[in-house]
Amino acid sequence: MSEKVAGAAWGHHHHHPHVGFTSTGAILVLYILLVIILSACFI
Repeated sequence: MSEKVAGAAWGHHHHHPHVGFTSTGAILVLYILLVIILSACFI
C-alpha cells in the first residue's frame, strides 16, 4: 500500500511517473538502509 501511495505521489511531482521510478526507489531504499546500518554501528 505505502509503495503505491509513494509511487503516486512521486508521479505527481515528476513528468515521467513510471520511467525510472523502480530504479530510483531501489537506490533510495538501499541508501536509507545503509544510513540506518552505519548510524546503528556508530551509536
